[in-house]
Amino acid sequence: MEKLRRVLSGHEDEEQGLTAQGTAFLWLPSGLKLFAVFYTIGNIAALVSTCFLMGPVKQLKKMFEPTRLIATIVMLLCLILTLCAVFWWGKKGLALLFCVLQFLAMTWYSLSYIPFARDAVIKCFTSCLS
Repeated sequence: MEKLRRVLSGHEDEEQGLTAQGTAFLWLPSGLKLFAVFYTIGNIAALVSTCFLMGPVKQLKKMFEPTRLIATIVMLLCLILTLCAVFWWGKKGLALLFCVLQFLAMTWYSLSYIPFARDAVIKCFTSCLS
């Protein structure tokens, strides 16, 4: 409860250290590669943690339901392409692009578990663009 109070009051200094460590990778000679690898490992850990909570079989069934099939495929493809860009192709800019796409794909995939969340996001963006 105390941590929630600190975050709501704007005193979230503990999380600042982790963010600084993550962005510090970008200033190292091969920092972009390290950032892309650790960012991908973090997203994989997020997926594994939900497997732990609901069980791997149930998680896989939910991942490949028709309502979130495309989101799952795009998310997994972005994870794989980020690692390919880092290790096999050696393209730092492409790895950074895939990290951004990975973020968007993971967000869209996560929204698929909240009823009507994707519809609300689409409606919000279309109303902002009109």
